Amino acid sequence: MTTLANARPGQRRSLWSRIRSGEAHLVLFFLLPASIGLVAFYLWPAIRGAYLSFTDYNVLSDPTPVGLANYQRLLGDDLFWNSLGVTAVYVVINIGVQTIVAVLLALLLHRATSSTLVRGIALMPYFVANVVVALVWYFMLDYQVGIVNQMLTWLGIDPVAFFGDPELAVPTIAMINVWRHAGYTALLVFAGLQAINPSVYEAADLDGAGERAKFFRITLPLLRPILAMVLVITVTGSFQVFDTVSVTTNGGPVNATRVIYLYIYNLAFGQLDFGYASAISVVLFLLLAGVAFLQIKLLRSNQTDLD
Repeated sequence: MTTLANARPGQRRSLWSRIRSGEAHLVLFFLLPASIGLVAFYLWPAIRGAYLSFTDYNVLSDPTPVGLANYQRLLGDDLFWNSLGVTAVYVVINIGVQTIVAVLLALLLHRATSSTLVRGIALMPYFVANVVVALVWYFMLDYQVGIVNQMLTWLGIDPVAFFGDPELAVPTIAMINVWRHAGYTALLVFAGLQAINPSVYEAADLDGAGERAKFFRITLPLLRPILAMVLVITVTGSFQVFDTVSVTTNGGPVNATRVIYLYIYNLAFGQLDFGYASAISVVLFLLLAGVAFLQIKLLRSNQTDLD
């Protein structure tokens, strides 16, 4: 196929003329719906939120400019720092466990089965709404009547307050979301495994390399770009946890699970303090952008160790 970069002058003009005549209109036609959604539901709310972060706004009256007062208030807000710390703990547990489980599951799907049905079953939890998953696990882990605690009682173990213990609540919520998202993450890793040339493993077999050596010296290095992308997606998504916490603990016990998104929601829709909630949202956006940038740089997502 002739490209604009290597085409001769006459060919280049014909390509541009085709784009101007019909192909550009076709491209714009397909991009228009997504562009409208992007502007209406992402770009404009982001700009509006950034503006409101410099105001005192409660919906009932017009925004009143307050300069950097909301950001100064944020520095001394113990609840903000607590919610940020709780979110960070959740992210570390969720991402650490989910990544390990997803890689192992992807390897299992890649080597043990070629059945589309089995691979689809591994992905099924992801298609269930977060609220439904949270409710199911909430009742299963209930201290009084939950089936998990009933089984523990049959085994002679005392019931466990999974959502009532401040030390167990965050890990419990993290494991619930690992159960739901591990299949989807494994699918992304599985796609990366499919792209690895089998001849690389054949050469390793000829050299007498074992399974462990092949995994750490071939598979993981070649999966670096995929794993970098997966980590950026999962870390950003984990910071946005809200529905699971809202359904199960609503921030309790004693703010032990009050994640940053729940805090923003309570400020905006519970206390009608939209200006301060917008300021925290802006800070969270900058934080996530910085984390994503560092991940891409440190993990060298554009190359593998074998480049």
